[in-house]
Amino acid sequence: MPPQGDQDILARFLPPVAAWFRQRYGALTPPQRLGWPAIAAGEHTLILSPTGSGKTMSAFLWGINLVAQDLLDYPDLEGVQVLYISPLKALNNDIARNLREPLHGIRETAHQMGYVLPDIRTAVRTGDTSASDRRKLVTTPPQILITTPESLYLLLTSPRAREILRTVHTVIVDEIHTLCGNKRGVHLALTLERLGHLADKPFQRIGLSATQRPLDEVARFLVGQEWAEDEEGREQLVSRPVTIVDAGTQKDLDLEVRTVVPDLRRLPGGSIWPALIPDVLTNIRRHRTTLVFANSRRGAERA
Repeated sequence: MPPQGDQDILARFLPPVAAWFRQRYGALTPPQRLGWPAIAAGEHTLILSPTGSGKTMSAFLWGINLVAQDLLDYPDLEGVQVLYISPLKALNNDIARNLREPLHGIRETAHQMGYVLPDIRTAVRTGDTSASDRRKLVTTPPQILITTPESLYLLLTSPRAREILRTVHTVIVDEIHTLCGNKRGVHLALTLERLGHLADKPFQRIGLSATQRPLDEVARFLVGQEWAEDEEGREQLVSRPVTIVDAGTQKDLDLEVRTVVPDLRRLPGGSIWPALIPDVLTNIRRHRTTLVFANSRRGAERA
C-alpha cells in the first residue's frame, strides 16, 4: 500500500490510471511526488531528477490522464492535446516505456475494473516518418503526438498540418539541457511562441532533464516571456511563472588519494607497473565496479 501522501496524489487520477500505477510501480518516486501536484494544478513545471527516476512518466501519465478525461467528457474530441518534444530522434525506448506500456496497462486495468475507457490515439512525427504516415497525421490526428523540435517547426509551417495543433494544452520538452544555450534551443523557443499564438488557449509547459543547471535559467528558457503591464501601466516583457522541482540527488563521496610506491623517484626496475597492476587487480576483485584510467597509450594498453 502506498504511503498516505502518495494515495492523496494518486486520487487526482482516474481510477484505472491510479490503479495501474499502484500495481506497476507501487510508491511514487521523488519527481512524481514533488511534480504531480504542480502539474495537476496546471502550472508550468521544470523537473530535475536523475535518469531512471520516473520524471518522464511524471509528465506522460498526467497527460494520458487528461486526454482520457477529456475523451470521457467529449467523445468527439479532435486534434493534438499533448505534444511531447524530444531533441533525440531515437525515441522508441522512451515511447515504449513511458507511453505505450502505460496505455496498454491502463486499458487492461480499466477492463478488469469494468471501467469504460476510450482509446487514445498516438503518433510519432520525425524526419524519418513516411509520407503516408504524415498524411494520416493530418487526416486522423492523434491525441498525443511525439516529435522533434525540427519536425514541430515543419508542422507549424504547413497550412494543413498546423491546424491539428490548435488544440494543444500540454507541451513536454524532454532532455531540455541539450537545447539551452544553443541555436537549436533558440529555434525551439521561437517555435513554441508561434505555437502559443496558434493554440486556442495557453498551454502548459513541462521541462525534463537529469543534468540541467542553473535551474532558474533553464526554467526561464522553458516558459519564455509575455507582455504584462507594470504598476505604471507600461507594458514590458516578463518571464511566465514556473514551478521548479529539484528532485536531484547528491551522492556521498569517499575519496582517497594514494600511491603504490613510497617514492615515485625511485621505482623498482624503473617502472611503476609491476607494483600498480597487482594493486589494480586487488581493487577490481574487492569492488563491484572499477574504472581504470591511464595517462598514456602504452599504459592504457597494459592496463
